[in-house]
Amino acid sequence: MSSANLAYSVAAGEPAGLPLVLSVFADRAHLRGLMREDAEAAGFRIAQAADLAALLEGDARPLGDVVLLDCPRVAGAELAALARIDMRAAHSGAQLVVSTTMDALDDVFACMDQSGPQILVDPGRAERMIALGGVLARLAGLRLRELGEEDRLMLLRLTEQVGQIAERLERMSPTPPSGAGSADDSVFRFEAPRRDFAGSPAQAEDRLARAVRPPLPDPRLVRRIIRHRQLRARFFDGDLFADPAWDILLDLTAARAEHRRVSVTSLCIASGVPPTTALRWIGQMVETGLLERVEDEADRRRAFIALTDKAADAMARYFADLGTGAARLV
Repeated sequence: MSSANLAYSVAAGEPAGLPLVLSVFADRAHLRGLMREDAEAAGFRIAQAADLAALLEGDARPLGDVVLLDCPRVAGAELAALARIDMRAAHSGAQLVVSTTMDALDDVFACMDQSGPQILVDPGRAERMIALGGVLARLAGLRLRELGEEDRLMLLRLTEQVGQIAERLERMSPTPPSGAGSADDSVFRFEAPRRDFAGSPAQAEDRLARAVRPPLPDPRLVRRIIRHRQLRARFFDGDLFADPAWDILLDLTAARAEHRRVSVTSLCIASGVPPTTALRWIGQMVETGLLERVEDEADRRRAFIALTDKAADAMARYFADLGTGAARLV
């Protein structure tokens, strides 16, 4: 075992000489081989490499620590296999990395509601290696939930920058914003404006709870802002505006005002960044309480992304503070 692989094993709490165990499932044989090579290069021991049908076998072998799965399309058999692996990974604690296509993204996202997988859209080998690096970090004890919000955002941006560098290198061969808030403020901070109330703290809290919230902005205005933001790509390199969080919030604000549901595929497109990047940001914003996953009660095979009530309230207050000046911004 190389020194790097040995370090991975020790960091992950494995006895020396016992690398982490990984399973590969993919119907496309050539891709299954590439996924296996990438996993072995990252120091994993391959427990099994099979097609998706193997997930439906009654005597299924243990998954191991990590599962790499490719599902470019979703039909009856694939749907059953995804549901099975999602449940097994959730129960066993295995880390799940799923690659798919833009066409199948909504179906895959809807199926994977228990295990919290990393979802990659048409990934290159560089993106897959970065995902495996994220798995190693989790298994080594790095828990993103324990980081401060600024550190989490910095790590997210660093991941995207590493990915861009890796993709450029692959093609060549055959700082977080700071504000005036306290150290405990979240980067994705949202709260009602503070007001001074007379009386006891309980009375002040009750008055704040009963305060009238402003309505959401006119969705036509929000759509105009989105269109004008998209015009920037005609004149500047898109990397100058790489953070998609605001575009995601704007799109979901307009959708909420229009009483329209937004699929994860639609939101990835609206973000203006590659789908895998958008999915990372959506996951981060769900964890911080800005966004939430909404199941379709009429069809369990569908799921949507929406603003949380607190995020909607923050956006409404933001546009209310802008007032009539919001129209002049565009």
